[in-house]
Parts: sequence; C-alpha cells; structure tokens
Amino acid sequence: MGELTTNVAVGGDPCGTICDAGVLVRNGRVAWVGPGGADGSALPGPDGLPVIDAGGRAVIPGFVDSHTHLVFAGDRAEEFAARMAGETYAAGGIRTTVAATRAASDDDLRVRLRSLVDECRAQGTTTIEVKTGYGLDVETETRLARLAAEVTEEVTFLGAHVVPAEFDGRADAYVDLVAGPMLAAVAPAARWIDVFCEDGAFTAGQARPVLEAGRAAGLGIRVHGNQLGHGDGVRLAVECGAAAVDHCTYLSDADVEALAASDTVATLLPGVEFSTRQPYPDARRLLDAGATVALASDCNPGSSFTSSMPLMIALAVREMGMTPAEAVWAATAGGARALRRTDVGAIAPGMRADLVLLDAPSRVHLAYRPGVPLVRRVWKDGVEPRPMA
Repeated sequence: MGELTTNVAVGGDPCGTICDAGVLVRNGRVAWVGPGGADGSALPGPDGLPVIDAGGRAVIPGFVDSHTHLVFAGDRAEEFAARMAGETYAAGGIRTTVAATRAASDDDLRVRLRSLVDECRAQGTTTIEVKTGYGLDVETETRLARLAAEVTEEVTFLGAHVVPAEFDGRADAYVDLVAGPMLAAVAPAARWIDVFCEDGAFTAGQARPVLEAGRAAGLGIRVHGNQLGHGDGVRLAVECGAAAVDHCTYLSDADVEALAASDTVATLLPGVEFSTRQPYPDARRLLDAGATVALASDCNPGSSFTSSMPLMIALAVREMGMTPAEAVWAATAGGARALRRTDVGAIAPGMRADLVLLDAPSRVHLAYRPGVPLVRRVWKDGVEPRPMA
C-alpha cells in the first residue's frame, strides 16, 4: 500500500504513518503491521492467507461514527428547504420525526435503519453509535433501542431529547418518566445514556438526574451540549465524567479549559453547521488547548441528514481549522475514545481488523477531493461486510 495510517503515534506523528506497508490479519484481528510487504513477501508467516495488493493506495482505520440518530421514520426535507430560505433552526422540529416514528412499524423502521447502516459502511464507517430519541414514550423508546441493538453494540438511550407534546408545561414530570420507567425498560438494550442540555430541550438541573439514573443503571454517560448557544452542557458533561459532549459549537474559555483538563471528548458535528448555517465549531481552539476532539456525522433527518464521514473530514479541514491528519485521527481514533473503545480506531496488533482502502495515495485526499467517493473497499473484522438491507 502507498500509505498506512495506523494511529499508533510515532515521534511527532499521531497518525503513525507507514509507507510501503503491510498488514497481516488473522481471525478478524490485526496480527502484524510493518513496512514493506506490498506483494506479501515481508509478512511474517502468512500461512497461505490471501494477499491483497493495494496498488499504491492508502489504507486507514475504519471510521468510528460516535454520534448518529439512525432509527426514525419520515424526513424533514421541507424544514431543510425553509432553513435554506432563511428560517432559523430550532430543536422543535424533532417532534415532527417523533410523530412519524411512533406511527411506523418495526419492519418499516428496520428497513430504513439497515439501509442507512449499509450507506455508512459503503463510506468507510465500521463502528457506529445509534441513539434512540424519536419515540419519547416508554413503548417506542424501547422499540428503538431494541432495533438499534440489532445493528450495533453502541446503543444510546436518548429519551431526554426534547419534551414531547403531551408533556407541554410539565417538563419535570417527563424527566421523572425518563429517569424511571422509561430507563428501566430501555436499559437492557443500551450501553449509554444521553441528554440534550440546551435551551428548548433540558436544563442542567433537569439533565443531571437523568444522567445519574443512567449511571446507576450501569450506562455510560454522553451529553448533547452547547449547540444552539452558550450553556451548561459542557460543564455538566465534565462534572459527570461523560465519555463525550457533542456539538460544542459555542464554548467559553472555561468550557475549553474544562475539556482540556478532563477525559471527556469534544465531539464535533460539522454536518449540522453545514445543514443549519450556524457557525462551525472552532476545532483549532480545542486542539491547541489540549482537548481530545472526535468527528461524527450526527446523521439524523432534521439537522444533518448525511452519513458521510469523509464529508465531515473535508468540512473540518476547510471550516474548523484542522489539518487533514488531525481530521482523519478525529474520525477514527477520536471516535473510538468518545465511545471508550480500545479495540477500534487504530491498526495495530490485537485490534479489530477494521480497514478502509482509499482510491487515493494518501489520506489527505479525503479533504483534498471533497465529494468524491474515494472509499474503494471496506473490511469489518477482516471481512468485507454484506449489505444488511
């Protein structure tokens, strides 16, 4: 291969770049990585395994998309058109998707979900997080978690997405439902709990008991925060020891300092800013402060209906002050850290053999050639995945 991005830091190169490299895969795991071996001659004991010549092309770890909302029905194309005509984005559009999702059958939701997962995989995503949050009642949230668990182990319970219409004026009562019966029903299918801590969604005082209840139920913590304006989301996430706080569009100096001093990953979602015309997050500010940054798609029908991690990389480089190397790292190793995974996001012995072959000599082309389908082949656990839909 022409260039291998391992994400195993060497010297000043966090991407651990190896040129003219070889990778040996056994039983779905990486067994060896090293220089040379384009024809397989340098591989240590390939034992008759098939040899794939990358032909001078680049190989990177599979993308780790740590923030998506893939289980839903309907779309909000008219809302998008209205925003492009000048209307301001607000979180209230979520209710439109909630109504469509509640009315959909499991089979309808499953078909859409699997189609979107196939779409993600075709673009190089090998690990994906999927949130609930378009049910907002016990029955539908439980259905969404169960369906999400059919396609990924990274299922996030987002009952605290917005307050549903039937609880207008009774947000605290809805919080009690989320932290009580809804959590109890959903937790067996989930790994994470998330809260949208934002004006128009939930205050920090309402979000905290939901997160604490999730932790008590054995779930890890994630937070949506600081998307629509300055607020308490980042501070809450850091105080609660969240794995990640996502959006981070509006940050104070204190927010940046708190992230840099913590293990909480700042997950940036540039597809949202592309689709809503909000200001892009300042990734450079976070990186220079020492914070860990991930990139994710936030694929959802309202504010970012794209599953393309290559697009996230291109936007991060063009609009958010990241270098191509930093953006690729954030979309792979950064996403793994946001999910607290140690088996994905890098190409090293013992890691899952999640690999992406680019139709390009270098990872730089992911930003250099935006919109071009550069993902040539994808391997998940050493195998090219079959379509789910």
